[in-house]
Amino acid sequence: MSKYRITVDTGGTFTDVVYFREDKREITIHKLPSTPSDPSEAIIAGVRHLIEQGVKPSDIAYFCHGTTVGTNALLEGKGARTGLLVTEGFRGIYEVGEQSTPHGPSVFDVEYEKPTLLAPESRTGEVSERIDFQGHVVKALDEAALRATVRELSHKKIESVAVCLLFSFLYPAHEKRVAEIIAEEAPEISVSLSSEVLPQIREFFRLSTTVINAYLQPILERYVHHLESQLDGAGVRTGKRYIMQSNGGSATFAAAARKAVATVLSGPAGGVTAGVNLARDTKEPNLITFDMGGTSCDVALIKDGQASSSNRIEVEGRVIAVPMMDINTVSAGGGTIARVDEVGQLQVGPESAGAVPGPACYCKGGELPTVTDANLALGYLGEGNFLGGRMRLDTALARKALSEHVAGPLGMSIEAGAEGIVRIINVKMEEAIKAISTMRGYDLREFTLVAFGGAGPLHSGQMARNLGMRGVLVPLYPGVNSAIGLLQADVRHDYAISRLTLLSEVGPAEVTARLKALADQARAELRAEGFKPSEIALEYALDMRYAGQGYELTVPLPGEKITSKILGEIRETFDATHKQLFGHSGPEEPVEAVTYRVTGIGKLPEVKMPVFRKQGTKLNDAYLGKRKARFDGATGDVPVYQRERLDVGHRVKGPAIIEQLDSTIVIHPGQVAEVDRFRNLHVTEGK
Repeated sequence: MSKYRITVDTGGTFTDVVYFREDKREITIHKLPSTPSDPSEAIIAGVRHLIEQGVKPSDIAYFCHGTTVGTNALLEGKGARTGLLVTEGFRGIYEVGEQSTPHGPSVFDVEYEKPTLLAPESRTGEVSERIDFQGHVVKALDEAALRATVRELSHKKIESVAVCLLFSFLYPAHEKRVAEIIAEEAPEISVSLSSEVLPQIREFFRLSTTVINAYLQPILERYVHHLESQLDGAGVRTGKRYIMQSNGGSATFAAAARKAVATVLSGPAGGVTAGVNLARDTKEPNLITFDMGGTSCDVALIKDGQASSSNRIEVEGRVIAVPMMDINTVSAGGGTIARVDEVGQLQVGPESAGAVPGPACYCKGGELPTVTDANLALGYLGEGNFLGGRMRLDTALARKALSEHVAGPLGMSIEAGAEGIVRIINVKMEEAIKAISTMRGYDLREFTLVAFGGAGPLHSGQMARNLGMRGVLVPLYPGVNSAIGLLQADVRHDYAISRLTLLSEVGPAEVTARLKALADQARAELRAEGFKPSEIALEYALDMRYAGQGYELTVPLPGEKITSKILGEIRETFDATHKQLFGHSGPEEPVEAVTYRVTGIGKLPEVKMPVFRKQGTKLNDAYLGKRKARFDGATGDVPVYQRERLDVGHRVKGPAIIEQLDSTIVIHPGQVAEVDRFRNLHVTEGK
């Protein structure tokens, strides 16, 4: 019997579904409006769509989901009612934070306020115990006092509690005993231990990450259980059910629910994973992924076929310190709202019309102009071919919204106002790209822009030109590319432990032993999830810094067994990386080994994109007609092509518009788009 895999990426406006038939290696796609009140409704509708095509539920053997449930709960302040337990005398750590001043626009904002505490002082309890910096017990855990504190938190209707005791990453026994006592005194409370969530140095970062995990864990857990019951109700009972994580790999439903903080970039990470595979297929090793959807834009850098990663990010001012893909997100999407402010300036974003009511042209009650309305008014989008004709756009409503809220107040034509909206949103997204590239020492002339998301290919041609990039690469299914990435993702679990030592004083045997302990943990968890030894791969890394520095750099290691020669090579790699990122290095300065890292990878059967043969059709066979579109202030008739009919080797000269089910590609004057054997589009400046 034919077996199918389903992957689903839930966005703010649309839910993207990809179906993969294993025996024929066929990929088909489906898009439907998101259901913000209950994201699982759209997901199950996508699953039932395949079943309605005659596929038996029992033949669906794999399911993977990129979710925004945790992200939205964090951004909207709708997580669980969270408490915090800290070592006695240190209850101020969370509120004080890094003691650093904000940077960027916040420096000049006289009304700047720090984010509210997810676990405020009123829900913070102190634990009588103390571990020193070497992991020795200075003061034993006072269990009687702890029980009273737990009962007090329980009376405050706490749903979840974060436990972050000093130096617990060196001696986790106290935290584990705290969890046991909470289970005895208040079994209804969910518990997150810092020694399990993030066993690393830096008290505030460990605390912040653990609090966020506690804040999100009950929310994600309830969502996962609900989704499981919905899948069961649809007859899809496969044991291979996964949630995408921020690190570019997936995790089982249960593992994802336990470590909810690792799913904050769940959806965008799928697009970067797809980008890595695209780099391999097209032999384009240097890429910038550009994912523009309905509400946000996510960009990431891929150098030499490897995606940049980070061990710390901020989301709305809140620090998360778990391994994740280095993705820069800005509020810029098709649903981003444009308005004229009180001083008469055109502003685009950050507010979004979302899925409901959506852009004015969606005919769902939206009255404010959005980026999508601007693209429709400029002729880049057509009324009748949106989502393959399943959804009709209304140009009159778009022009009305633009006239009333932008063009009229600014005293200009609707087309000029729409063009201004597109230029402003492009600049915002270009700045996001610069933040992960030129500001880190990379030359954008060496990179190609990978455009995906429903709106990405509309804007990428002009942006790549403005940034001086090599060109644009539009994958076969740009509108569901993140869901394609979910199809290509392996299972990944990250393990880390901090042990601060001068590199010159730590021996190869000691480094090997620490890596082996983490590797054994990784192998055990993956075996428990059903992976055979041949399906398990491990990656190793070491966080290092010059002695006295307040930050580390992660250096990859060749394997588990470390020799004196390898330690020397690691030191050289660290110096070179530091110079590339910061413009200087100190080869004579002492270096510290800080955190040891192992990533356990459970290999899933590989899914490769299909390769196509040239059919010999003519370019005119894909021609749909002409429509008026505006480029650089001039409006004229522009040819429109159907992408599904383009053949390998076809070249489309700009200006032109290429439409497909899940997106629309704009080719600017002077640019040429060529179809490769994967039916990707390569857009370059014409020659």
